[in-house]
Amino acid sequence: WKYKGDTAQESELDKWIKKIRQMLENPLEDPIEFLDEFKMNLFSSEIMVFTPKGTLVSLPKGASALDFAYEIHTEIGNKAIGAKINYKLNPISATLMSGDQVEIITSDIAKPEKEWLSFVRTSKAKEAIKDALKTETTNRIQKGMEILDAKLREIDITPNAEIFKKLFLAFDVLNKDELYSRIELGIINLDNLKKILKKNVSRNVIKYWDFKLIGSKKEPKEIPQTQEKIDTSVPFLLRENIENAEQSYEIATCCNPIPGDEVTGYISPAGPIIIHKPKCAEAIRLMSSEGNRIIAVKWAIHKLVSFLARISMTGIDRIGLVRDITTIISSELKVNMTGINISVQKGIFQGTIDLYVHHTKDINNLILKISNIKGIESVKRVEDFSINPS
Repeated sequence: WKYKGDTAQESELDKWIKKIRQMLENPLEDPIEFLDEFKMNLFSSEIMVFTPKGTLVSLPKGASALDFAYEIHTEIGNKAIGAKINYKLNPISATLMSGDQVEIITSDIAKPEKEWLSFVRTSKAKEAIKDALKTETTNRIQKGMEILDAKLREIDITPNAEIFKKLFLAFDVLNKDELYSRIELGIINLDNLKKILKKNVSRNVIKYWDFKLIGSKKEPKEIPQTQEKIDTSVPFLLRENIENAEQSYEIATCCNPIPGDEVTGYISPAGPIIIHKPKCAEAIRLMSSEGNRIIAVKWAIHKLVSFLARISMTGIDRIGLVRDITTIISSELKVNMTGINISVQKGIFQGTIDLYVHHTKDINNLILKISNIKGIESVKRVEDFSINPS
C-alpha cells in the first residue's frame, strides 16, 4: 500500500522499495557490507514509518510526529496532543526515524498553535496549520465584536465613529480588528466601558508636534493626560499594598507574570502601569511602537497577594492519578486551585490547572512534586495564557 501523496513522493517510495527488494534477493557475500548498504538507503532524503496497522507512510527526513498526523488526515493533525512512537509516549514535536511505528493521540479540545510551525517539515502540515490559525483569528475577531456589541447594548450606547475613536484611544489600538481580538483574548477589560465612553476626548488629551528629521512635515499626535509623573530614573517598585502606593499597577492578562518573573512596565493611557513579561507578544509590540511609555519595574516581596498561574501536564492515565495531583496541590503545598481541565484519550492523560501562587518558587516546587508522581510524563508552566472574559 502507498499513501496517496504527490507523484514525486510515490516515485521515490517506489525506487526505495525496489532497491531494498533487490538487496534482499541478491545479498552481498559480506553481511557487514550488506548492512552498511541497507543503512545508506535508510538515511536518504526520505524516511519510511508505519501506522499501527502496518501501513507505510513516506515523509521527508527530519519530519515530526505532527507531520505524520497531518499526512494521515488534516483533522488528526489539528487535534493531535501526543504520539506513541514504538509504543512509547512522545510529544508531537518528536522527530521520526525510518522504521518507527507511530500512533497519534488526539483530543477534541486540542487546536493548532503557532509554535507548531517551528517543527513541522511538510508543506501539507504547514499550510494546514496556517489555515487553522487564520480561521481562529477570524473567529476571535467575531467573538470580540459580539462581546463589545453586547456590552454597548447593556449600557445603551449605539456604536459610531466617535465611539470607536474613544475606544481606540483608551485601549491603544489601531483598528477594529485589533480591538475585537484583544477583547476576546481578555487583554482588554470592558468593566469601565461606560466611564471611558462618557469622557470628553477633547478635554482629556493634549496636542504636541512631532518634528520629522527628514522633510518639514509636522504631524500632530494625541497623548492622554495621565496621573502623576513617574520617576523613570529608578525601577518602579511593585508593592503588595497598591492602595497606599503613589501609582497603581495591573498584571497583564495576556502573559500573567508573577513575582520572580522578569517584568517590564507600560504606562497605559487609561491610567495604571501594566506589567508584562518582556517576551510577551503584546509587550514587544508596545516596546516597538511606544517605547517612551516603557519603564523599568521590579517586584517587592509579596506574602499576602496571590497571582494567577497555569501548569500543563501529560502522562499515562491510571486510577487515582488526578487524586494524587490535587492532594499535592491542596494538602501538601496548600496552593489554591481556581480551575482544572482534565481529558483522557486512549489512555493518555492531558490537563491544565489554574492556581494562585505568591512567587515563581511556588510554581517550580509544584512542578517538581508533580513530576515525581507515577504516570506523569511531563509537567511545565504555561508561560503565556489568557482568561477569556465572561
